[in-house]
Formats: sequence, C-alpha cells, structure tokens
Amino acid sequence: MKGTRLIVAIQGERGAFSHEAARRHLGEAIELLPRSTFDALFAAVASGEADRAVVPIENSLVGSIHENYDRLRALPLHIVGETQVHVRHCLIARPGATLASIRRVASHPVALAQCTRFFAERPQLEPVTAYDTAGSVMDLLRRDGPVTQAAIASKLAAQLHGGTVLLEGIQDDTENYTRFVILSREEGPLEAASKTSIVFTLADAPGALYRALAPFALRHVDLVKIESRPLRGQRWQYVFYIDVLGDPRGPAGEAVAELRQLAQEFRVLGHYPDGIRGNGDGSGAEKAS
Repeated sequence: MKGTRLIVAIQGERGAFSHEAARRHLGEAIELLPRSTFDALFAAVASGEADRAVVPIENSLVGSIHENYDRLRALPLHIVGETQVHVRHCLIARPGATLASIRRVASHPVALAQCTRFFAERPQLEPVTAYDTAGSVMDLLRRDGPVTQAAIASKLAAQLHGGTVLLEGIQDDTENYTRFVILSREEGPLEAASKTSIVFTLADAPGALYRALAPFALRHVDLVKIESRPLRGQRWQYVFYIDVLGDPRGPAGEAVAELRQLAQEFRVLGHYPDGIRGNGDGSGAEKAS
C-alpha cells in the first residue's frame, strides 16, 4: 500500500469502466495504477506493484472474457470480491464540437461493436479502433486538433479528462452489464464469503462431469456459472470453471471438498461475497481506508 491507500491496477486509463468498477467496490480513496494490457494488469498484482486488480470477466451481452479465465488459472492470485457496472457509452468530443461537426469516432473495438445502431443511423461517421475507451478520450484531448474527432467512452472519462458529452446511452442494448472480479495476492476472509470460484480438470471418462457436479445437486447447492476452456497442450481436453453460491463453511463447502477428491487438477480461485445477487447494486463491502 501507499500509506493507507490501496494501489489498484486496472486495464485501460482513468475513466475506463474498470475504473468505475474499482470506485464502486473499493471507494474513491484508492491509488489507481493504469496498465495497457491484461498481462501487465495481472503482473502488477503478482509482483506486488499493486494491492488489487480489477478485472473484467464477463459481459451480459457477449459472455465471458475467456483469456482472463486462462490468466486466473495460470497465476497464484485470489478472487476476493466482485462487482458489476452498467455500461453506458457516451459520444465525447472536444469543447466546442457539435454532433454535426463530427466525422471520425474512436474507441475500443468492443465499444464500437456495441454501438452499431448509432453508426448505422449516421453513415457520415467513421469508426476508428483504439486500445481503450478512456484512452481514446485522452488521445482526443491531449493535443490540439479538429472538432471533427470524437470518442466513445464512459461519462466518467469525459469528466476526468475535460471532454464534452454530446450524446449519452448510445449503446444498442440498455441491459449491458460487465462483471468484474477483484484480485489479491492474499485470500479473502472465509466468514464473509457467499460465493466460491473453482477451476478443475477431470479424467477423460464417461460420466466424469456428471459425477463432478452431483455433490452440488445432492446438497441443493446452486451453481451460477459453468465454463469450459480448451486445456492447452492436450488436444480435445478441457478445464472447467464453476461459481458456487453458498457459505463455504456449509453444504457448499462440503460439495467443493467432494469435487476436490474427484478432480485431477483442482484449485479454489477464491471465496468472496456475492457482489451480483448479494446486495442488489453490485457494490462491495471492501473499502480502501
């Protein structure tokens, strides 16, 4: 920590949706550590450069961010929390620009893809890919240029970098949420947990997955996520990720322990409070002091 402030790594620049997630879960009294790639983000926590990482893991429209599941399995980090952010894309320009003056709009490819209707209705606008939503706002405003340029990002990015919001909520779908997990080098407190994330592999045998999931069904334990990923180096073999609801000291923990005995590779990625269903708004209890 820097003094008593948590150092929190995010992928992207200040004002990115990961920044919103960090503020929602950890509060505003944090030291933000922007990183340009997910590999650099994970490395910042693993090396001790950051105390926490805020990592997007799933979107309600496009599904899982698979490469981040692979990174979770590869590194000895722990999920200690989660939150969700309602993704609302804004058209952001330099002060003095108008919607009529804009000709080129930059943003991350995912953000551009989530605003296809906006571009279809305005064929005069050319979408331009950038590495980050908030980064496209920074690039727009850090140097002088024509008022024909704009960016798509969060309202927070406009506020932090001095941009003008020309339009709000330009995404195709209003029910667009991204789930973020909070990573730490240390495990979270077991007594506060109501959710457990696990990664495991099984023997290639008939009924293996059925037997692996049976301990949860027999105890009426809810599995809210089941994800399979190719197992690198082993053709047509898979690794499984599951999210389990329930107190890990009760039936949910008993089912996890039984699965451990059946699995080949097995690791608990984290025990943590359910930030999606637990309190309604997806905010977390952990705050930087």
